[in-house]
Amino acid sequence: MPNAPEHPRRNGTERPRRVVVDREGPLLIEGPVEVVAEDGTVSVSDRFVVAVCTCRRSRTYPWCDTSHRGHRRRARPQSPQSPPREREGGGA
Repeated sequence: MPNAPEHPRRNGTERPRRVVVDREGPLLIEGPVEVVAEDGTVSVSDRFVVAVCTCRRSRTYPWCDTSHRGHRRRARPQSPQSPPREREGGGA
């Protein structure tokens, strides 16, 4: 990010963590990671890539268990449309 402050790197070799965002799925974060929940609970993973749930349906929250696959996000409500027009001259 252009306006983000530079973070110190250990010995100049450590690079920033990569986070991959997908609207229909979890956040994929290069690990190891430590996730702090709203209630202060800390979850730690040493895996090289971690899937963090964003739909809150996971039984293993904060980790994704692919529960999002069985559900679709609701589409935004569309503006009311006029009813379909009947064809003119219709008949046989």
